[in-house]
This record gives sequence, C-alpha cells and structure tokens, in this order.
Amino acid sequence: MCLSDLRRRSGFTLIELLVVIAIIAVLIALLLPAVQAAREAARRAQCVNNLKQIGLGLHNYISAQNSFPPLAGNMWISGPASPGWGNWPLGWAASLMPNMEQQQLANAANYSFGADQVQNYQTVCRARVATFICPSESMGTGPWLASSWMNYCANAGGPASMSTWSGVIIPMREEAQKTGVGTNYPNNCRTIGIESVTDGTSNTVAFSERLVGIGPGDVTVTRGSADAKRVTFGPVSTVTADSGGSVQAMAFVQACRSLPATTSTAGQQNNSWIAGAVWAGSHANTLRFNSYTHVNTPNGISCMAEGYPPGQAIDAITVGSNHSGGVNACMADGSVRFFKDTVAIPTWWAVGTRAGGEIVSSDSF
Repeated sequence: MCLSDLRRRSGFTLIELLVVIAIIAVLIALLLPAVQAAREAARRAQCVNNLKQIGLGLHNYISAQNSFPPLAGNMWISGPASPGWGNWPLGWAASLMPNMEQQQLANAANYSFGADQVQNYQTVCRARVATFICPSESMGTGPWLASSWMNYCANAGGPASMSTWSGVIIPMREEAQKTGVGTNYPNNCRTIGIESVTDGTSNTVAFSERLVGIGPGDVTVTRGSADAKRVTFGPVSTVTADSGGSVQAMAFVQACRSLPATTSTAGQQNNSWIAGAVWAGSHANTLRFNSYTHVNTPNGISCMAEGYPPGQAIDAITVGSNHSGGVNACMADGSVRFFKDTVAIPTWWAVGTRAGGEIVSSDSF
C-alpha cells in the first residue's frame, strides 16, 4: 500500500460518521428520560420539604395561639381603615410568618390595612417567599406581581353540600357574620383548635398544592388544554349548601368531570380570582386565591356551582401540580403525604373534613 492510500483512509467515511451520530442519538434518547426523572424527583423532594416547613410553622402557631390560623387574619376591623371585603384581607400565610423564620415580613405586615393597600402592597405583598413556591411549577412568574405568587393552599373543607367549612383553615365566626361570607352556609365558622380535629390530625389535610392561575380578566382556556388545571369552569350544577347531600356532591363532581374538551372559560368572570396570585392575602376572603375544597380529586378541574357567586366554599376548587400522578399534602399533624390522582372520591372527601367521623385506611391513597 502506498503512502497516498494511507492518507486517503485516515478519516471517517460518511457511513461511519452517520453510525456514530446514530449511536449518540440513541444514548441521549435513553438517558434523557432518566435525567428528567431524577430532576423531577429532586423537585418533588424540595416540594415535600416546603410543605414540612409550612407544617412546622403551623404547629408553632398552634402552640402560641391554641388554634389553627384563620383563613383571613383581618377580614373585618373597626374604624375607617377597615380592609372590609374588597381590600384583600391578609390570609393564613401572613399569620404563619413569625413561625417560619420570616419575622421581618411579620413585622412589616400591617393588619390595619388590606393586602392591596400601600402599607402592605409595597413591602409584604411584593416579597418572594421561596418556601411557598414549588420547583415543579412551570409558569416561572406570577400573574400580577412577578414575585408574590405561591403554590400552596389551605384546606377549607369537604363538599359543602355535606358540610361547609369542614376543614382546618376556615373563617372566624365574627368575620363570617360581618362580611356575609357565612350567609349561605353559616355552619362551622369559628376559630378551631387541635381538639376540634376529632378525625385525627394524621387523617386530615391542612395544606396541599395548586398550580398558579392565569389572568386576570377574560381568560380563554379550553377543558382539553394543558392549562385547564389553572382555571375554573362553569357553573355546572346546582348544589345546596349544608344539606347533608353526598348524592348532590357526587352529582356535582360528575357534572364537572363530564364537561366536553371544547368547553371554554371565555367570558367567565370567575377566573378573575387567580390561584396563588398573592401569598400574603387577596380578595374574596382568600378562598379562590389561597385555599381549596375537597370536592374533585387531585389534578382534576375546578368548577363553579350554579346559583352561587364565584369563589365560594361550595365550588370545586381543586388541587393540582406538575408532579407525575398526584399532589403532595401536609396533614394537620405536620407530616407530608402524596395523594394519587386515582384516590377514591370518598377517601378524598374524608381527609378533607376534621370531624366527619370517617374511617380512612392508611393504604387508601
């Protein structure tokens, strides 16, 4: 073989190069899902830790106040500076600040004003709290303020047709009476302590996850889109509050789940109440923003009940996440569990009530 032949054969042929590229592509295709799964496992672990921190703050609060934090801390106060109904009362998250190593934010919160008034808006509401943000959230920013959003919400209770405000984070009776939030369903509105959770704190959810909402204003999202979990549809069904009706509750869930994929939110004002928009507090008693109801199961859609204003405890305000197959939840005892999307509806209802008397097996979710 001559020297010129050796020089001609010193490089790769086109076929050899294509084979190498194909092998690399196959390896990447095999490794990428594993890498993504590992990254999501890390995000889910961080989310669990966030909820544990919230649970720890909850029990520090209970130790100091002998009660669970109210849904809103200053829904109604006397005097001309009253936040009233429209000025965004400070919610449960603001109440936990002194117990979550956020003393500076706690000191900055002015309970004589609403969350949308300058005394709180420029300081507390604009602060980013990392513990309130799930790393699996894909939005990247808040719908109103770039830093104020959160992914964790408080359990207001199970289906309202069975019993309203049956969770552990609920309005105080005085607030319910003075604002009308308890007019349609007055049962259970009061400050509650550990002794009120007769179902057991390990069997009752305190907090879970919600994806950040889309808005404000007229939002157009279809039932079949990837963003369906971020909005509210309806109204879909008439439900009577505090009627003891589990049949009504099931019919409401089925009506919500049966909406066609083409169903749109166009023109529905109820999407002006945006999930997780402001962690410190919000309009409508923080219900549509920073709490949820145990009606539809995890990662199902949210639906408004016919005959009621939007943002009410009777609606199906549903938890959801970007974790595969379910959501994390902090129980009232501070432990964190993972609830699958396939959890049975009666089980999901049972863990949403503090005193329903249900028996829940530890392997049922």
